[in-house]
Amino acid sequence: MTDKLYDLMDWPAIETVVYSEADKPQDVLGIFQLKKGILIQAFRPKATGIKVKLKGDKKIYPMEMVDEKGFFSVYLPGKKKTDYTLLVEEEKTVTEMVDPYCFEGVFENEDLMKFSRGIHYEVYRLLGAHPMKINGTEGVYFSIWVPQAVRVSVVGEFNQWDGRYHQMQRVGESDVFQLFLPQAREGQLYKFEIKLRGGIIVLKTDPYASKFQVRPDSCSVIGTAMDYPWKDEKWMQERKNKDIHTNPLSIYELHLGSFKRKTKKSFYNYRELAPLVIEQVKKLNMTHVEIMPVMEHLLDESWGYETTGYYAPTSRYGDAKDFKYFVEALHLAGIGVILDWVPAHFPKNSDGLPMFNGYPLYEPEQPDKREHKRWGTYAFDYGRNEVSNFLIANGLYWVEEFHVDGLRVDAVSSMLYLDYDRKEGEWTPNMYGGNENLEGIEFIKHLNSIMKKRNPNVIMIAEESTLFGNITKPLEEEGLGFDYRWNFEFMNKSFEFFGCDPLFRKGLYNEFLNAMCYYNMEHYILPFSHDEVVHEKGTMLQKMPAQAPDKYAHLRQLYAFQIVHPGKKLLFMGNELAGEKEWSEGEELEWSLMRRKKTQGLVEMIGVLNDIYQNFPALYETEETEETLEWINNTSANDTLAVFLRKGKNPEDTLLILCNFTPVCRENYKVGVPFAGEYKEIFQSEEERFGGSGIGNKHTKVARKDSCDEREYSLRLKLAPLSVSIFQRVI
Repeated sequence: MTDKLYDLMDWPAIETVVYSEADKPQDVLGIFQLKKGILIQAFRPKATGIKVKLKGDKKIYPMEMVDEKGFFSVYLPGKKKTDYTLLVEEEKTVTEMVDPYCFEGVFENEDLMKFSRGIHYEVYRLLGAHPMKINGTEGVYFSIWVPQAVRVSVVGEFNQWDGRYHQMQRVGESDVFQLFLPQAREGQLYKFEIKLRGGIIVLKTDPYASKFQVRPDSCSVIGTAMDYPWKDEKWMQERKNKDIHTNPLSIYELHLGSFKRKTKKSFYNYRELAPLVIEQVKKLNMTHVEIMPVMEHLLDESWGYETTGYYAPTSRYGDAKDFKYFVEALHLAGIGVILDWVPAHFPKNSDGLPMFNGYPLYEPEQPDKREHKRWGTYAFDYGRNEVSNFLIANGLYWVEEFHVDGLRVDAVSSMLYLDYDRKEGEWTPNMYGGNENLEGIEFIKHLNSIMKKRNPNVIMIAEESTLFGNITKPLEEEGLGFDYRWNFEFMNKSFEFFGCDPLFRKGLYNEFLNAMCYYNMEHYILPFSHDEVVHEKGTMLQKMPAQAPDKYAHLRQLYAFQIVHPGKKLLFMGNELAGEKEWSEGEELEWSLMRRKKTQGLVEMIGVLNDIYQNFPALYETEETEETLEWINNTSANDTLAVFLRKGKNPEDTLLILCNFTPVCRENYKVGVPFAGEYKEIFQSEEERFGGSGIGNKHTKVARKDSCDEREYSLRLKLAPLSVSIFQRVI
């Protein structure tokens, strides 16, 4: 080594690189302009020789190994800083490569400031792995946030998973590390190797990865660029102009892996699933699908609710572009897409988010806030800005990059309460002495605030089962800002009432209808979800009275009652098939049941009901106001009947609803009505085509001036057993 070269060496900095402890390797690696020449330095632990090839210079310059562990350097007097490549000899093979340490990073000071404050809503464009071109060179830009790290390296198929090769550059004095790697390509596997104090090394998947290996393997995969040639402009424009609260919303809840399968052990691709889903949703005339978590997850048995890759559509069914195709196809078919999203907790997989930097990072530091023991998962630390930013940007990511129309936020209750599923002594009150999780509440408000600011007509839904108030009230009215919450009271009371022998329903009558009286306290979705047809809870058909001679009649009435009840609708896939086998994520639905006439009739009825729901404004236009429902008879416990009106903005849109909850036919039943004129039965759940008895009112009925139910006019009607009837005034 010449004295000149020796004098140029920053030996302490070189030592950090050689011993893989460099958090700013670009201080010594790459090309440097000096007063009288240039200095080029490289570190390749397995190289036996490296030469430099300068742009526009025919001469090749050998580098000197100044440290036997693989640190090479060359000083070229009189040269100007320029582009160059390295000719690296390893195992008697020479490879020409672009030096990753000659590129500037992408993260800027403004990005760091916004991220540290938790308001960088597109941070996913910077953090993670992004194929791109810098200064004309193709490669992959890697970036990651790791506080308290001594050193971070990106490792993968491009460097033999050796953390010495590509040590990442700390951005300023922040906790963000970045590196542009020309050697990396789309489809390659990678992880981040993090060196901690004390020499401990952990290997972690990328929290912002857009793709992962198919389970049980868990490496991050370099995904494609996010660009996609969308063709759903018409849908997206119409969505901007649509009031979600005054339009119908009928949701088909969907688990992609068990909807239909190619074989028992293989899945359809997102692109193959699209026409299959569209066909069934169209048959049922539903407006939206809600997909159980499509974000990457390791365990099929978790149904996606233990998310391991928040920014990656699960590779079980394809990649991000395949999923974008799926969303686009549904939009072109006139069907909206809502995603289940899980910002409440994450699993304890060792190469994922837990103890990401050797300490609690994404999870709270306080032990009594950290764990959800029943689920065996960790909670998120909503008080840490960067963690909050990770989640809020993720919600926006699915909406803005994948064009989804809504998010159903899972397990909201666990985010609202410090004592959720915790025994006395296992939690600490907040600063005011209460059990509210103030940081979780603030996170939810922040999420809904920015979502509505950027995407006003995207639907935000809370799965929330407690008595926490104002879930769907606007933020300016001290609410949480959700558009809807699931109505568990409706679901539970419906199952209790419809599962009871009709002879004893009168004892539940008042409580059942009383639950119906709270329809406008919040904005509700009425769910018959996946949770109710698993774990020995029985199928929808099995929930009907055990001794009933025709359970299908009860089920038809239940589904019809859901439609006429104020609130948006949700039905889990397979509930329309009325089988006797609980749903399992491990196999496709029992489509063979469609050969049964009673199943065919039930499916047809659901389609007719949803068609009526969408075409009669009284059933959706004002359903979130007190005026949408007017009781005519809700006091007939002995007869177990319920009669009410559903009303829209225009009086002529009013519908008369009659529910006979007994197996007894009511002949010549007298009911008060609001207007004189003729009434036509537009729906009867016991129609023969639905598999019913055919009892009903086939001809229009004239309202006579004969007082009943405190009304001047009345009708005489025939009410089929176990039925719901809908009448429209036609004259």
